[in-house]
Amino acid sequence: MVKKPKKKNWYRLDNTAKLYPAITSTQATSVFRLSATLKKMVEPSLLKKALVRISKRFPLFTVRLKRGFFWYYYEKTDIDPVPEEEKFFPCMFLEYKKEGFLPFRVLYYKRKISLEISHSITDGTGAITFLKSLIVEYFAQKGVPCDLFQGIVRPEMPIEDCESEDSFQHYYKKGLPDPPPLAKAYKLNYKSIPMGEYLITTGIVDVKNILAASKEYTCTVTQYFIAHYFDTLQDLFRLNSDYKQLPVVINIPVNLRNIFPSKTMRNFFAGISPAIDFRLGHYSFAELILIAQNYMKTAITEKKLAQQISYNVQQEKPLWIRVVPLWLKKQIVKIVYRNYGENRMTTSLSNLGDVVMPGEIEDQIDRFEFYPPPSDGTMKKVSMLSYRGKMYISFGSLTNDKTVEKLFFRKLRKAGFAVKIESNGV
Repeated sequence: MVKKPKKKNWYRLDNTAKLYPAITSTQATSVFRLSATLKKMVEPSLLKKALVRISKRFPLFTVRLKRGFFWYYYEKTDIDPVPEEEKFFPCMFLEYKKEGFLPFRVLYYKRKISLEISHSITDGTGAITFLKSLIVEYFAQKGVPCDLFQGIVRPEMPIEDCESEDSFQHYYKKGLPDPPPLAKAYKLNYKSIPMGEYLITTGIVDVKNILAASKEYTCTVTQYFIAHYFDTLQDLFRLNSDYKQLPVVINIPVNLRNIFPSKTMRNFFAGISPAIDFRLGHYSFAELILIAQNYMKTAITEKKLAQQISYNVQQEKPLWIRVVPLWLKKQIVKIVYRNYGENRMTTSLSNLGDVVMPGEIEDQIDRFEFYPPPSDGTMKKVSMLSYRGKMYISFGSLTNDKTVEKLFFRKLRKAGFAVKIESNGV
């Protein structure tokens, strides 16, 4: 009798994921949140059943981080996740290095279901797929089944090998030249709030008005908000003349699946970094739009992104890197990331786009929201998505100072947008 090969019960972290265990702290948690607010109160018992069923279809998520001699790795676990009632600030530290803990949590509060997940497991695309699939299964438990729908995974669907692919390695090309290095960036120098706190300010606007404004400037929605954010930081640059005057850099995550075909549920994104030096003078909004358009047209190409993939993967290839023990690698990664990662960006802006749900349940969901991971290197980050005609723009902040948020949303109102503001802070 031929023995069946044993299934692999562990896997290596992908190229991007290797960064996060080293730089994660109790304040800079590397945890981001996606949430859905329903029209009716969440039923915890049904959510628990839905979570157990859907998590078995996402084996890449039901793992625990293990320490090897040279690298961290993920080991599969039989732990069933249990939804918890939300009691603390969002995006708090995950104890996923400890026995019995997973690299994600599902929370509920009144009508809201939230997925908080470590970036060492997946990116926004993988996380929104999980949350949407969980919501569909939750409604199935309530007796409201949905037909098969693009972007939704059902528990009975077979698990495909391509879902666990490290697409960075798959698209790595040896021998490409390194991209030009980024210079040091202008920093938001604010006093940090106490450990264990994270402030969220969300602005809600009509998508139709954003689309009309983007059409007026013949740009995409993301390009419009890049220009708008630059305009906000331009005002801040003038207000804070005592800060070290350096170029303002906004990091923009790009979903590489749109360029390089991949069905991976792991990380597969790259960051691009448009920069403007406001020491050169004042930029009109039309100029900022043009800069955003031109930059993204040249940066989001197969050649440029392949160059970035290859550069990032190449960093782990040298023999001296591979043989360095993990404890020393962690220290090296921390130093390199502090000096050549977040030190090279002022802030970040991430747009997950439009969230679409099956027709059977879409009117039973009030909204989706996306909160960025806390960062003590940038202090503030912005993330956004839209659902059923509304866009939800969320600032995540590790400081009580709300100057950036006030400038950003006041400028939107001045541009003619009606903006509703919500916040978990004072």
